[in-house]
Amino acid sequence: MEDKALIFNIQKFSLNDGPGIRTVVFFKGCPLRCFWCSNPESQSGKPEEMFDNTLNKMTTVGEYKSMDEIIHEVMKDEMFYEESGGGVTLSGGEVLSQASFATELLKNLKAKGIHTCCETTGFAKEDVFREFSKYVDLMYMDIKHHDPLKHKQGTGSDLNVVLNNLKVALELNINLIVRIPVIPNYNDSPDDALEFARLFNEMNVKKVELLPFHQYGEKKYTYLNREYTLEHLPQLHTEDLDDYKEILENNGITTHVE
Repeated sequence: MEDKALIFNIQKFSLNDGPGIRTVVFFKGCPLRCFWCSNPESQSGKPEEMFDNTLNKMTTVGEYKSMDEIIHEVMKDEMFYEESGGGVTLSGGEVLSQASFATELLKNLKAKGIHTCCETTGFAKEDVFREFSKYVDLMYMDIKHHDPLKHKQGTGSDLNVVLNNLKVALELNINLIVRIPVIPNYNDSPDDALEFARLFNEMNVKKVELLPFHQYGEKKYTYLNREYTLEHLPQLHTEDLDDYKEILENNGITTHVE
């Protein structure tokens, strides 16, 4: 296990990353390069500088933290977890890019009776994924596309690795919610919804959450001095996904729009 993990945020009182009141630990570093990524500062596995033009201020994104430091911070809100049925969620970036440390963190949290959750792309070696998954009470896994070529084009990664780990998660009977980030002109057509439904029925995935495209991370690209190709693309709203949701549900997939 690494002595420290590279963390870019510890977010308190989160209500959207699992049940109850939660603390979210964001691990820095991700092997995917999704062109719509709303947390571009999470991608690099090293600390980096962001310049906020509006504040005329340079900030460093990413800080190495020890196990004791992280546990001390998240346990400050233990009583809120107990009262709300909440806990701690590990996110990123991709938490599995620092899997050894993250797995040990989950073990420590479980030993303290804390409900554990993670948000993952599922992109990792199978043995790493299996060991990590043993200590997760709830897993959100994003599936970006149903087509291997388009998945590669949109994320730079191999869909087969993700689907293999999705299969593992289902075999392990993990409490699992599969999510589709719905991106205009990439995976938002009725045909895409139908193909996702076929894939999920083949794999026996019963529950899906749709994440409408948003522009919350747009300014971060400017702060990082990076190009953002979706700058002028309108956001999607819940009602925009009604037909998409209906196609999935008509094919036996219980679907919720976040």
